[in-house]
Amino acid sequence: MNTFGNLFRLTSFGESHGAAIGGVVDGCPAGLELDLDLIQTELNRRRPGQSRLTTARKEADSVEFLSGLLDAPTSADGDTKANIKLTTGTPIGFIVRNADHHSSDYDDLRDIFRPSHADYTYYAKYGIRDHRGGGRASARETISRVVAGAIAKQVLKQVGIDIKAWTAQVGDIACERDWTRLDLNKIEDTAVRCPDLEKARQMEDLIMSVKSEGDTIGGIVAGVVTGCPAGLGEPVFGKLHSLLGSAMLSINAVKGFEYGEGFDGVSKRGSEVADRQVPGGNFLSNHSGGIQGGISNGQPITFRVAFKPVATLLQPQQTVDIHDNTVTVNPRGRHDPCVLPRAVPIVEAMAAMVILDAYLINAGTIDFKR
Repeated sequence: MNTFGNLFRLTSFGESHGAAIGGVVDGCPAGLELDLDLIQTELNRRRPGQSRLTTARKEADSVEFLSGLLDAPTSADGDTKANIKLTTGTPIGFIVRNADHHSSDYDDLRDIFRPSHADYTYYAKYGIRDHRGGGRASARETISRVVAGAIAKQVLKQVGIDIKAWTAQVGDIACERDWTRLDLNKIEDTAVRCPDLEKARQMEDLIMSVKSEGDTIGGIVAGVVTGCPAGLGEPVFGKLHSLLGSAMLSINAVKGFEYGEGFDGVSKRGSEVADRQVPGGNFLSNHSGGIQGGISNGQPITFRVAFKPVATLLQPQQTVDIHDNTVTVNPRGRHDPCVLPRAVPIVEAMAAMVILDAYLINAGTIDFKR
């Protein structure tokens, strides 16, 4: 199950401490002028070592494209457009090489199952596991998602669809839930990627405090899709919110997904959350989160994704080894005390792939040819 999507598809490969992480994107419409700098910008938002809040692992995470792209046509003055490539409609292959992997940090974990990791379950399924940083179960696998998502975002931009995500909560510190009351232009102004600057400061202080204790903490990433037309989503088993939920729950450390009013709606009356429609295809509220009956209704699509605290603690923990002996694990290495800041672009990427896939199913194709 290393392929995601129907018409717009990503197949990813690679491990945390292997030679590279890579992927193949199939189904990208032909004729798109693809800005490679924008793709690298998205990878920079995800990469390790970008602030004091993240792992100290240093990776450039520079993407190398292997197929599916041609040089863009020259501009009117005869110059080739800088770092712009033209999609051909054929599979887009790419890799991001691993450089700063300290595999020796994991040598003492070769036969040990770390608490709350995929170590035991991978071993139970395959009879073997890559102990070096978690192998395929590592969050480093999400690099391929960010590349594919960055391509999808550029396609969606052509049809007026925009996707933004931000850190909405860390621990018990939460910003305003109503996204319309936030200035989403400030998401990148803080290391934690929260648009509420005061809450962002409190979140960062909490993360640093937890980090100093060798502990970790979780939180919530919120997202909104604007400009999405009505009609996306396939009943009965291809409902748009179920596709979004499946996409988000495939991200490492995700424990929950909700859209619209979500779990908060269970304590309210139906009369409080009914979205009254008025002439012109408009609504007076958006408790439904832009999706009704599994199909987009033209309203902004709002959702929230819950992330657990990172499983790797820099504290001694009791566990067992492959021989079922009780042992104490003392993890080393470089780890995030909170995944939220680096998870924001991953959430955007997964949402972009889902929305583009649904759009292509409805439209069949997008024609960029002039």
